[in-house]
Amino acid sequence: MSWNRFVPQIAALAVVTICLCIAGGSFQPAQAQETQTPAQPTPAPPTTEDEKELFILNDSALPDTYPQAGYEVHFNARSGVTPLHWRLEKGALPPGIKLQDDGLLHGAAEREGEFQFTVSVTDSGKPQQAMQKVFVIHVRSALTLSWKSPAHVNGNRIEGSVEVSNTTPDDMDLTFVVKAIAPNGRATAIGYQHFPLKKGTVAKELPFGETLPHGGYIVEVEAVGEVPPRNAIYRVRMQTPAPLQVTVGP
Repeated sequence: MSWNRFVPQIAALAVVTICLCIAGGSFQPAQAQETQTPAQPTPAPPTTEDEKELFILNDSALPDTYPQAGYEVHFNARSGVTPLHWRLEKGALPPGIKLQDDGLLHGAAEREGEFQFTVSVTDSGKPQQAMQKVFVIHVRSALTLSWKSPAHVNGNRIEGSVEVSNTTPDDMDLTFVVKAIAPNGRATAIGYQHFPLKKGTVAKELPFGETLPHGGYIVEVEAVGEVPPRNAIYRVRMQTPAPLQVTVGP
């Protein structure tokens, strides 16, 4: 038997088998895999020449304070080679407050007022950098007293009212006293109150008045605020510019 007659048939069967495998899904072509490029970090913006220079960051108007209150502010600067050195160049700090070499401004002001001064900072670079800046601190009144209805004569009475304010963040134990002082120095109380004056109280009215004998009187008003936790005492006083004359009565 000759094999040549079967070769075309075998070849045809092989082709049919391959086609059936592809149609049945047993043969799967390789799929191309997607490759991802690693994300690159965003470069930082270049530093400008101005940002390289020594610069004081604090605002010119420093926080307000009031007498006998603890005060602390730290000066800060941008750039420069540490350590930085701070000093008072011109002007005057509030008495009771001082500036340290490391830039700490601290203490407790002794009196009211507006204080303007110049502070300098120097770095430790070679060559050194330095900068100066002018600052202002307002030392506000802790306890204020003013006339609401100025002391006046009404028949045989002297009467009036005042306004008192507590601008501090502390509650005060307030004592309010009004005296009518005769020419011989004798004082008669014509007003007295003792109460807690809450922090932030503004223009609280305190009336006073009393019947007095015939004569002339200087009226003196005094308010004393105490803050026991800080052992602080605030005292304000005012008086009439001239004696008030009571002409009715004995």
